[in-house]
Amino acid sequence: MSISVQHISKSFDKVTALKDISFKVKEGELFGLIGPDGAGKTTLFRVLTTLLFADEGTATVADFDVVEDYKSIRNSVGYMPGKFSLYQDLTVEENLTFFATIFGTTIEENYDLIKEIYVQIEPFKDRRAGDLSGGMKQKLALSCALIHKPKVLFLDEPTTGVDPVSRKEFWEMLKRLQKKGITILVSTPYMDEAALCDRIALIQDGEILEIDTPNDIIKTFPKKLYNISANNMYQLIKNLNAYKHQYSVYPFGEFVHYTDQRNDFKKEELINYLKENNLKNITITETAPTIEDVFMELAK
Repeated sequence: MSISVQHISKSFDKVTALKDISFKVKEGELFGLIGPDGAGKTTLFRVLTTLLFADEGTATVADFDVVEDYKSIRNSVGYMPGKFSLYQDLTVEENLTFFATIFGTTIEENYDLIKEIYVQIEPFKDRRAGDLSGGMKQKLALSCALIHKPKVLFLDEPTTGVDPVSRKEFWEMLKRLQKKGITILVSTPYMDEAALCDRIALIQDGEILEIDTPNDIIKTFPKKLYNISANNMYQLIKNLNAYKHQYSVYPFGEFVHYTDQRNDFKKEELINYLKENNLKNITITETAPTIEDVFMELAK
C-alpha cells in the first residue's frame, strides 16, 4: 500500500482541522481528495509530507512511518503546495537545477521523467519564475516536484486559479505520470476534476464523507434530480425554497438543481406554483446527478 492513513486527527487551538481520518491509496493509483476551502485538505497533506505532527493516529507513505521515517519520506515524495512557492528571482532552469541538487541528482539524470512537461517551458528557461504565467508556473512547480523521481506525488490544489486549458493539460500530464508507476494524491475544490481520479474521498469540515470511485459515489444519490430554469433566477430559488414539497434547492450554472420530498413528483403542480408567483419561461427536466450533487447531499 502506497499511503495508509489510520485515525488521523489534528487541531489548532479550538479549531479541529482533521477528525479521525482513515483511508488507503494503492501503489500507482490517482487518488483525489475533494472538498472546499477549509475542509482540511492542506492540513492532511502537511501531516503526510512530515511538515506537521498529527495529534492522534498513524500514517505511512511509501511504507515509511510519517514520524519515525520522516527523512526517508522526504526523499521519496514530491510535494507541490497550493501556493506557488518556488524562488521567484531565480530563472526556470535555476529553480530546477536547485531542486535537483538538493536531492543529489541532476536535470539530465531524470530528464526523461519531466521531458513532456518541461519541453513546454524550456524555451523560457532563462525567464525568472516570478514572471511566468499561471500555467507555466504550474508546469515548473510540477517539474521541480518530479526531478528526484519520487515514488509518491502530493499535489495540493494544483489547478486553483489556472485557466481551463491549462487545467485540462495538467490532468493529461497526471495521467501520463500515473502510467510511469507514480502514486498521485491530489486535492482540489473543483468537483468536475473528481471524475478524472481512480478513487476519491469527499471531505468537509475535517471529516471524510465518502470514499469510492467517482461513478460509484454518483450512484449513491438518493433521489431524482431536476434542472429548473425561469426568467428570474433569484426569484426562482426563493420560491423553490418556500415550496412545501422541496427537499433540496441550489443553483447549478444556468439552472437550479431541485429534488422533491415525494417519490411521485408532480411536475405540473410545481409549474403552476411557480406561475402563481409570477415566474415565466419555466422549464423542468430530469438530469443526471454529479459528484457535486452527491457532495451537497452528504454535507447537508
